[in-house]
Parts: sequence; C-alpha cells; structure tokens
Amino acid sequence: MQGNPKVLAKLNEVLTGELTSINQYFLHARIYKNWGLKALNDVCYKKSIKDMKQADELIERILMLEGLPNLQALGKLRIGEDTEEMLQCDIDFQLEQLPQLRVAIALCETEQDYVSRDILTDILEYEEQHLDWIETQQYQIEALGLANYLQAQLGDE
Repeated sequence: MQGNPKVLAKLNEVLTGELTSINQYFLHARIYKNWGLKALNDVCYKKSIKDMKQADELIERILMLEGLPNLQALGKLRIGEDTEEMLQCDIDFQLEQLPQLRVAIALCETEQDYVSRDILTDILEYEEQHLDWIETQQYQIEALGLANYLQAQLGDE
C-alpha cells in the first residue's frame, strides 16, 4: 500500500525522536543504576524499552506504506551529569518531542491516514504521561530536598 510521502516523512521524523530517546533514557538508566538509584534506573530503563517498541511499530508502519525507515538519523542526546540535570535534560527532550508528535498527528488526520494517526496518538499519550512523571520528580526534589529525594530513589537491593 503506497503511503503519502508527507506522512512518511513525518513518521520518519518521529522515528528519529524515538531512536534518540532510546539512547538517552538507556544511558540515563545505566548512570542511575551505577549510582545505586534503583527507582530512577527502573523508570528510565522501562522508558527506553517502551521507546524501542514504539520505534518498532513506526518501522513496521513505514514499511507497510512502502517507505524506507531511516535508522541512521539520530538527534542530539542530552545527558546530564547529576540527577537534577538528567531530569531537566529529559524534560527538554520531551518538550521538543511533543509538538512534533502533534504536528504529525494533525498531518495524518488531514491526509486521512487514521492508522498512522492512532499510532502517533498512542505515542503522544505515553510521552505526556512520562513528562508528568518527570515534573513530579522535580516537584519532589523541591519539596523534599535533593538528599531526601535521592534517598527515596535507592529502592531495595
């Protein structure tokens, strides 16, 4: 089934974001793990795996639409050097990705590609939830203080 070239281009843009996200969250997860912050490691690791599944779904959709998934393009990784900076890097990434998803969803709606729209809408919903989680972490740091927050992230090992 031949896909709309504009939709295929947007799907590849979103794919680039997902591939970038996989790497950023995976590295943040491993940094948290190295620091013994189990709870943060767990969330970031699960996020990187979810992004991998979302990238897979995008790749399959692009291929079905007879397009070529671009796996070579990656955006800039934002890697922090401490917990607060890492959370801010993740927020910055999310705030860049959300408008891109909304534009892609609107294009799919206009071009009547409802399956691609639904895939992107699911991704948008997940990304908004994750942004809310990060904002909650920042609030907890502010309310509890960094030392108490980090202690809560140690988890059971």
